[in-house]
Formats: sequence, structure tokens, C-alpha cells
Amino acid sequence: MKKILPLSATALAALIALAGCSTGTGSMPGMNHGGSTISSPQAPVTGGEHNSADTMFAQMMIPHHTQAVQMSDIMLAKSGLDPKITALAKDIKAAQGPEIAKMTGWLTGWAEPTAMAGNHGMNGMMTGADMDKLRAAQGTEASKLFLSQMIAHHEGAVEMAQSEVIGGKNADAVALAKSIVASQEAEIKDMKDLLATL
Repeated sequence: MKKILPLSATALAALIALAGCSTGTGSMPGMNHGGSTISSPQAPVTGGEHNSADTMFAQMMIPHHTQAVQMSDIMLAKSGLDPKITALAKDIKAAQGPEIAKMTGWLTGWAEPTAMAGNHGMNGMMTGADMDKLRAAQGTEASKLFLSQMIAHHEGAVEMAQSEVIGGKNADAVALAKSIVASQEAEIKDMKDLLATL
């Protein structure tokens, strides 16, 4: 009887791991697997393996991205903005919204909480006062504030993503982190250039 219990626990752990991987069929809402990961026989195993760095990356990046979407929504509600600012806000929202869904799906599949326990500070996050200031600003002042805030916000996201690239285990999470570094560094350059013209 004593030998059965460890075997059952091992079998249960394997089932849990497999259940976490089974979402790789594309059935999860908001997930875009693109087909290439599904065709690889290694993908389900790799997709299910994760470490604490992967978990922290997703748990911290979700609220970070959520705030960037909120900042973009604030700008999109304003009128009379430079079309480049409006386009930037739309681009940020379009990129980060699906990434939030993707990371939430990973955490659920890994049987990890979608929110981090405790109060963890994240670089680049705006305070409530910062968000209120952005809501109140209009015209060129709003554009300058949005750009300077979003540059700092992106820089914080790049730092978190770089930590994931170094310490992460999950191939999909590391790939997303690399994508965030590349795309947000490019946007930081564009925003700095745009800020200089205002």
C-alpha cells in the first residue's frame, strides 16, 4: 500500500502537467498559436514547463500591460490630438491586449495565480496621481505627458522582459519576452523622436 501512494502522487502530478499543456490546441480564447507550435511534437511538453521566473514575468506583466492599455484608452477618449499620438495609442492597445490574454492563459494552464501575492513595485508603473494628471491634460500637453509616461512605462516593461529572457524556462514566455524587448525598444525610440517634435 505504501508503494501505491507515491506512484499515485506521481501519476496525479503528470495528469496536472498534461492538463496544463492541453490548452496548446488553440481552444483557449484569446490565444493565437499560429499553427507552427502545434505541429511540433515537443511543443506541448515545452509549453507546460515553467519556473518561478516565468510565473513572475506573467504575473507582473499583466498589470503592467493593463495600465498601458488604460493609458491608451485615456488618450483615445480625447479629441484634437496629433494623429500620430492616436495611432500610437491604438497600436499599444492592439499589441498588449492580446498579450494580456495570452499570459493569463499561461498562468491558468500552469495552475498559478493570475495575480501576484503581496504588493510588488514594478518599474515604469504610473501612480494614481499620474493617471489623473493624464486624464486632466488636453492637447499638446496631454500628448507630451502621454509620451513621457509611456516611455518610462515601456522602459520598465523592457527590464522585466529582459529578466525573463535570462531566467525563464518556458519557451513561449521567453519568446514573448524577446518580442516585448524588440517591439517596445523600437516604440521607445519612436516616442522619443515624436516627443522632440511637439
